[in-house]
Amino acid sequence: MMVAPIELEIGEAIGAPVERKEDHKLLVGQAQWVDNMRVPGMAYMAVVRSPYAHARITRVDVAPALAHADVVAAYSAADLQEEWAGSLPCAWLPTEDTKAPPHLPLAADKARYVGDGVAVVVASSRAAAEDAAELVEVEYEPLPAIVDPEAALAEGAPLVHDELGTNRCYTWRLDAGEVDALFDEAEVIVRGRFRQNRLIPTAIEPRAVLVQPLPANGEFTMWSTTQVPHIARVTLSGVLGIPEAKLRVIAPDVGGGFGSKLNVYAEEALALGLARRLGRAIKWTEGRSEGYLATIHGRDQWQEIELAANADGKISAVRARVVAAMGAYLQLVTPGIPLLGAWLYAGAYDVQGYSFECTGVFTHTTPTDAYRGAGRPEATYAIERAVDALAAKLGKDPVEVRRLNFIREFPNAIAAGLTIDSGDYDAGLDLALGTAGYKELRTEQAERRAKGDPKRLGIGLSTYVEMCGLAPSKILGAIRYSAGGWDTATIRCLPTGTVQVLTGVSPHGQGHETTWSQIAADLLGYDVDEIEVLHGDTAVVPLGMDTYGSRSLAVGGVALYFAAERIVAKARLIAAHKLGVEPSQVDYVRGRFTGPEDSIALKDIALAAWTAHDLPDGVEPGLEASFVYDPPNFSWPSGAHLAVVEVDTETGNVEVLRYIAVDDVGTVVNPLIVDGQIHGGIAQGIAQALFEEAVYDDDGNLLTGNMVSYLVPSAPDLPSYELDRTETPSPTNPLGVKGVGETGAIASPAAVINAVCDALAADGVTDIQMPATPERVWRALEEAKR
Repeated sequence: MMVAPIELEIGEAIGAPVERKEDHKLLVGQAQWVDNMRVPGMAYMAVVRSPYAHARITRVDVAPALAHADVVAAYSAADLQEEWAGSLPCAWLPTEDTKAPPHLPLAADKARYVGDGVAVVVASSRAAAEDAAELVEVEYEPLPAIVDPEAALAEGAPLVHDELGTNRCYTWRLDAGEVDALFDEAEVIVRGRFRQNRLIPTAIEPRAVLVQPLPANGEFTMWSTTQVPHIARVTLSGVLGIPEAKLRVIAPDVGGGFGSKLNVYAEEALALGLARRLGRAIKWTEGRSEGYLATIHGRDQWQEIELAANADGKISAVRARVVAAMGAYLQLVTPGIPLLGAWLYAGAYDVQGYSFECTGVFTHTTPTDAYRGAGRPEATYAIERAVDALAAKLGKDPVEVRRLNFIREFPNAIAAGLTIDSGDYDAGLDLALGTAGYKELRTEQAERRAKGDPKRLGIGLSTYVEMCGLAPSKILGAIRYSAGGWDTATIRCLPTGTVQVLTGVSPHGQGHETTWSQIAADLLGYDVDEIEVLHGDTAVVPLGMDTYGSRSLAVGGVALYFAAERIVAKARLIAAHKLGVEPSQVDYVRGRFTGPEDSIALKDIALAAWTAHDLPDGVEPGLEASFVYDPPNFSWPSGAHLAVVEVDTETGNVEVLRYIAVDDVGTVVNPLIVDGQIHGGIAQGIAQALFEEAVYDDDGNLLTGNMVSYLVPSAPDLPSYELDRTETPSPTNPLGVKGVGETGAIASPAAVINAVCDALAADGVTDIQMPATPERVWRALEEAKR
């Protein structure tokens, strides 16, 4: 029986700093990590990887590995050819002519990056598999490699895929307004060229997969360290020709991802194919150095940006051009990642003209894909660095130029073509400046310069806006993304006084179990501890679009709200029947239905619905409801971040003294979790600005292939963050929520580099390429002296 929903009120649980329900099992060692799992008859897989970035594979001999006493099987790419029904998936081909070369789990003819898999060994233990993998004999004919995306476009550059005849994957354009005319009329034009350093995600848990076959009925269960169990199920079904109904994918406890586990990898396909072929469970866990080669990388772009402005600093138009490295193959959303920032190169600023062009390029490097922020940090960096350059050219304070250009009317149809739902950029900036003591910092900076202090003080701003939530589905279809932007929630009010919530999003450290419990508790009148949240298992939650792009709360959490509406609407009919009144005479407030003379609790309704002894005509037994929510718009977090740095001009060392972040993420469900997300994002953004860079030599060898050479900052390298918030609830959903998971990573690289350049402006330094290592800073100072 269909019943009309009633609008629910938010109570005290939403907005409360509830401690994370997930943490107890982590603290007492009871988490379910894939690497800890054992099943009967399990064998271990190891992948033989190419030591060359570009080489013809002339011979693969697995016989020496098969001679190892503990080896179960060993295969070359040719041996497994018939296992694959299709290529590894790429879900986003942004133009009709995007070039998508075949990508099978093992390379047969050529290796195209260091780490490309060429053979696989299965043994009775992980150590034996890894030892035997070294026995496989592979002969290579090394070929010239290309690692820089701009150089890869040059005539005569080595081709990554010969059959394509080019390294250009695609070119995508967005043009709005009279851009050329606005530049012709401009009194001031500022140009910037920036490098987005290649980054290696370093989740605390390496990737792992375990596949258990049930040969009698052709079913398979896969446990994977994935952010996307539902997407993995759909796509791997296609890669291996396994009916989707026969494949169950489970994401158990997953130790971080940051986008690196938003993918369907060769190792998952290999484990599934080998489990089918051998009829036994197959497990693989990557080593850390192996992961630096085989797990996707992030960023790796060259950016050029131009601003057209008048003499006061009012920006009229923006032009941006990006050349982005795809790496050797297209992973799940590789070509679309730079385009997630395509609408944001004008940032939080009101412009009339907008032009953006992105060219994706194949290189002999590990494939790139989503890394925290995914396209948005790149766009924010370009516009925020350019705004500082405009202020410097005009001799104005960067604050003044930002205020002059802010968008102030909401909803706002920006020049790039999308609509920002809500915001108050002035309020965020005011709060950040007040918290920092901006005037006092500028006074201290001037005093240090006047007395010749070799340690310069720098203040950097980043006033960002981002789009997240990746919806609605119609828009995704229009930009040629293969999947939808919807997600699901199911609520079961059990007769014993507790609630099960099933969600289609799949957490990997974000705290969904706590947050979803708060939402359900508030709307249904239960205690937070009476809510159980189930997720990450395609047999338990068949429908879902998983977790990435700060979408979980803004899509999955809102689906939960609407499912709660349906629960209350049905329960209201039963309550009215029990109270002997019409449904219109029954009010509902957080778990209790009240009629003219009496009331009844939702928990009692759940029991009555289960017994079904006295239900209204046409009402089905049980109290369960589902909702599939497809948002009408992206969600648009924003904020103002301010970094204070000290730069030692004698050594080039940069120390972040203070970091102030004021963010607007709409309605906050749990401030502890929000703060944690922002902390982590800022840490990764500071890491990009000052520490992390994946470096290849000209032959395509990764020179930063372990945690000794690839610098990941630790707690002593980072300041204590000073966080605050403004709140403009999103008008596009009833909870008023926006995304938060990527805000820190989006805002912080620009804030930190702006601060470094601000510190050294008087020394003639205008730009430093990320990461601003001591050597780079020192060299920039020496160049400026000359």
